[in-house]
Amino acid sequence: MQRWRGLEDIPHDWGRSVVTIGSYDGVHRGHQLIIRHAVDRARALGVPAVVVTFDPHPSEVVRPGSHPPLLAPHHRRAELMAELGVDAVLVLPFTTEFSKLSPADFVVKVLVDKLHAKAVVEGPNFRFGHKAAGTVQFLAEQGKVYDFEVEVVDLFVSGEAGGGEPFSSTLTRRLVAEGQVEGAAEILGRPHRVEGVVVRGAQRGRDLGFPTANVETLPHTAIPADGVYAGWLHAQGEAMPAAISVGTNPQFDGTERTVEAYAIDRVGLDLYGLHVAVDFLAFVRGQAKFDTLDELLAQMGRDVERCTELVAAAEQDKDA
Repeated sequence: MQRWRGLEDIPHDWGRSVVTIGSYDGVHRGHQLIIRHAVDRARALGVPAVVVTFDPHPSEVVRPGSHPPLLAPHHRRAELMAELGVDAVLVLPFTTEFSKLSPADFVVKVLVDKLHAKAVVEGPNFRFGHKAAGTVQFLAEQGKVYDFEVEVVDLFVSGEAGGGEPFSSTLTRRLVAEGQVEGAAEILGRPHRVEGVVVRGAQRGRDLGFPTANVETLPHTAIPADGVYAGWLHAQGEAMPAAISVGTNPQFDGTERTVEAYAIDRVGLDLYGLHVAVDFLAFVRGQAKFDTLDELLAQMGRDVERCTELVAAAEQDKDA
């Protein structure tokens, strides 16, 4: 899959394509409906499928300081889109100047002049251009002028998550922030993931017999609520069952919020400086401060046992 940053990265000889545009943070199950439809349409027309997205999130430029927590960084979104069959991802730098582009100018400069759109696939509430003035109806009118079709796909999906609310990035962020990672996974179609580089922490886990990878997360990452979780630590091409701690480490009067993952029963791991990923499977318990170190160690032992059971059950379900 090709990845472009900015219009100037698009090959000069790029031909017709099917395009879909959006932030697509998380590439959740609603997003997947639209992207799969775009890919299917592209295959039927014999042209590539292109996803256009933005960096930073448009809200940060329009309303500075309002950048939402991100469910997936751009490289992860690209990986997920590639799995859906997308041929190219175009990340447009969202600047103040770009935010002032009228819907008509956006159509010409992006869809017509650069991507030579043959079809554009969007959800019913898609908005674009200066002050989000462009609608799918306007897009369809422009399509008649510039020879591209517009297809609207209803991305409505719902389930148990959020009490039956329609699936969305906003709902997913809320569930993650509340520690409801099982609900977030239902929306995403996979566990919520946090990524970053392993850095040196206080190394208390090592001293206590539970050495953890202290993950310095990427900016604006959506981090689950404080607590202990079962999941996986992905490093060096391996997914290792893990007990994950999120919080400030109240037992030792910590103040800095961290994400730490203990790879269960793995000895001698040296992950310092490596980029790793942590997948959150299930919430185990909230953070707590214990009266003695022995009580903490006993609870950590129970946490690891519970995490082992949860991960084993999930892996068995996956293989069934």
